[in-house]
Amino acid sequence: MTEPFGLRESATFDRATIAGIQRAAETGIYDIRGGGTKRALPHFDDLVFLGASMSRYPLEGYRERCDTDVVLGDRNARQPLHLDIPITIAGMSFGALSAQAKEALGRGASEVGTSTTTGDGGMTPEERGQSKYLVYQYLPSRYGMNPDDLRAADAIEVVLGQGAKPGGGGMLLGQKISDRVAGMRTLPAGIDQRSACRHPDWTGPDDLTIKILELREITDWAKPIYVKIGASRTYYDVKLAVAAGADVVVLDGMQGGTAATQDVFIEHVGIPILAALPQAVRALAELGLHRKVQLIVSGGIRTGADVAKAMAMGADAVAIGTAALIALGDNHPRYAAEYAALGSAPGCYDDYQDGRDPAGITTQDPELAARLDPVEGGRRVANYLRVLTMEAQTLARACGKAHLRNLEPEDLAALTIEAAAMAGVPLAGTSWIPGAAG
Repeated sequence: MTEPFGLRESATFDRATIAGIQRAAETGIYDIRGGGTKRALPHFDDLVFLGASMSRYPLEGYRERCDTDVVLGDRNARQPLHLDIPITIAGMSFGALSAQAKEALGRGASEVGTSTTTGDGGMTPEERGQSKYLVYQYLPSRYGMNPDDLRAADAIEVVLGQGAKPGGGGMLLGQKISDRVAGMRTLPAGIDQRSACRHPDWTGPDDLTIKILELREITDWAKPIYVKIGASRTYYDVKLAVAAGADVVVLDGMQGGTAATQDVFIEHVGIPILAALPQAVRALAELGLHRKVQLIVSGGIRTGADVAKAMAMGADAVAIGTAALIALGDNHPRYAAEYAALGSAPGCYDDYQDGRDPAGITTQDPELAARLDPVEGGRRVANYLRVLTMEAQTLARACGKAHLRNLEPEDLAALTIEAAAMAGVPLAGTSWIPGAAG
């Protein structure tokens, strides 16, 4: 849009930056919000598939199978997870989300044969009761930590970091600390909760080894142990996680969401999943454990194309969080008037910390939460997961692959020099990988 009088806006001090400075000057506090990074970052959209024609043979979608199952955690666990699809639901806590939302996620995941994850704050009966496969997150806060719940879970995820805030702890403001949430977390109701940024049980990888052994003893060596890291020093963190005994590494890129943290953290800490994923694969390959220790990646997964590209780059599975909430009804246009009353709009609502979500998803207000029907929400999540899977299968067949895990970097090309360098695949139309040896 052309400004009147020939005026020009500053690229450095644009309207959002000016508004942020003005808000800081008026309030004297930093901005807290939910969601993920809003600025454009290199992502899977910067990659394309090289479909088959003459030099490769595609598969016929109506007559030839493309399988999607994945086994997670068979390195040490007696009962690894065997999922029907390689798309899981990431950890989002009861507290950040309503009990209805947690139940809906469990229903949706179970309908398509995949797993969901507890998040900080412990396990709820609604979620366990409706989740065929439930991963229990063990976080620095240890809120709601219960050995019986560890044994009742199907896997345990030790969380060392999160993509939206690697190096930072969680945040749940007092307006979302209901009596039930407070009871599960052993906290006073209505008081802000800030989780620690590091676990109190260990100070380094050697101590983590002891903790993982302790968790294996608690669960009789039956349950897979995941270790989740936020994407930053990925190569070294993956090697240390594997050395500590992880069966599965969960890698969360900076496009991943959060219920609440500092805006400056979301936008300026961590690296995109496109840059982190090849580092993780290289670390596992150098240990001789790629595909033996499974790799789950998350942070901005939206479409079946994202799923297929992540797997072609070496992931065994992906996890979705923000996209799952959108599938439930988050940021839906039907709530436009109520979002406007909150000073937001559909597509922009990220004030999850306020607990006033009109969709009933990121709230502990009983009247708002009652708006979300867990059965209908579960159906929507299941539909979305099916579409992601079918899209990924379509792309895999176009590359001649009879299983999603058979996708490989050779099937990809990059559209930008930055994406080619980060992903380690050639720039489209060339054989050039920027920075590659030789």
